[in-house]
Amino acid sequence: MKKLYLLILRSYIGPLVLTFFIALFILVMQFLWKYIDDLVGKGLQWHVIGELLFYASTTFVPLALPLAILLSSLMTFGNLGERYELVAIKSAGISLRTVMKPLVVLSVFISIFAFFFSNNILPVTNLKFKSILYDVRQQKLALNIREGIFYNGIDGYVMRIGKKEKDEVTIRDIMIYDHSSRMGNTTVTRAEWGRMEQSEDGATLELTLYNGYNYDEKTGRKYENNRPFQRTYFSEQYRIFDLSDFKMMRTNEELFRNHYQMLNLKQLTASEDSLLKEKENRESGLRRSIELTYFFNSQLDSAKYISIPDSIHVLNPLIVLDSLNKADKVTVYDMAFNTARNTRSNVEYNKSDFDARTVLLRKHQVEWHRKFTLSIACLVLFFIGAPLGAIIRKGGLGLPLIISVVFFVIYHVISMTGEKSVKADQMEPFVGMWLSSVVLLPLGIILTIKATTDSPLFDVEAWQRFFLKLIKRRETETPKATLSDENTTAVQ
Repeated sequence: MKKLYLLILRSYIGPLVLTFFIALFILVMQFLWKYIDDLVGKGLQWHVIGELLFYASTTFVPLALPLAILLSSLMTFGNLGERYELVAIKSAGISLRTVMKPLVVLSVFISIFAFFFSNNILPVTNLKFKSILYDVRQQKLALNIREGIFYNGIDGYVMRIGKKEKDEVTIRDIMIYDHSSRMGNTTVTRAEWGRMEQSEDGATLELTLYNGYNYDEKTGRKYENNRPFQRTYFSEQYRIFDLSDFKMMRTNEELFRNHYQMLNLKQLTASEDSLLKEKENRESGLRRSIELTYFFNSQLDSAKYISIPDSIHVLNPLIVLDSLNKADKVTVYDMAFNTARNTRSNVEYNKSDFDARTVLLRKHQVEWHRKFTLSIACLVLFFIGAPLGAIIRKGGLGLPLIISVVFFVIYHVISMTGEKSVKADQMEPFVGMWLSSVVLLPLGIILTIKATTDSPLFDVEAWQRFFLKLIKRRETETPKATLSDENTTAVQ
């Protein structure tokens, strides 16, 4: 049995690793295609791109691992069935359950690792990935001054270069607009030629200009009609431009640490309790303020919270209003309208605030359940792929890939539907997050039973025989029904 178990494990681990990295590669390529505009043209160093792709790939493990388990289990048992190895094993008196036993144990260990990864590693990698992606998206495009085009990438300056020589250092027909004083186009520099070089650390751009003029329009007061204009000739001028904005600045990761995707189970529970208490305090405060404003209204539950004197209960507001003159009545009505408007605005503002807090609370609950759903999904998809491979008896990457993609899409669609329903407050978190596992688990049980009992689930000839029996049965029942109708007519 040990040799058989080793054979099964070797046949399974190879496709598992291969399909996992293929799925991971496809997801990373999708990520690159999505954020290609934020990565290209910014002069990012290779280690920054490599770090970003590494952390991005770890965040895609919850998608790649279940798909790899489903596809590899399908391929393994499909290959064994296609090469008649399963037939030889069963002829030796070994059942399919015994063959699946080592892979079931391995799947349990993979599920435990998936839970550990989701609870301890994934929050850290999410933190690193989100912070680096934020810094990359905020990064300015790399310095790229082209011929004949006005360039405004340097803060406070607009420059145009007529021509660049082949050495990429010598430039001609230079025009520089200085907007650093925030007074418009009042300072302009023109030069016949010059040299443009960056410092060794890339922090500054050094321009050496030759044979040019500085044009400066003096603006002492804002609405002057006659302003002095100054033109200064220079044979050589040296200017330095700060390029610190082009360097990638790393944001403090502590700013992202309280996000729900960066928390483990213990932190999510503590954060959820804090959100619930804060929401309850806000609701009780709003209720108390409304009740204090409208404690005369018998429709509110103010009697539960406020003790109203008996003299107020017997007091009729209409009698009080009739005793007032016209001006005082208008004042009372205006005060009542203003109070109602203010209370309505307060309720509308707090409603939007409560809705936002509810959505945030739901997101924490979704993330809490997600720590467990990944592990269970690995087991459920294994119990779908393994018996399905034994039934269809087709290996390779053809039919197993199509079937596994179909089942994975079904699983993913149900998962996303449940998750969005939970965030929209249309489902309870437990129901929405476990919906896909609950739907696919009976299918896995049925397939396992069918595979272990050698049921011809995908045998075309068996289905043909089944439908032929149904057709013959209906044909034999139809003449009996017509004979009974004729006998009944004859008796009448």
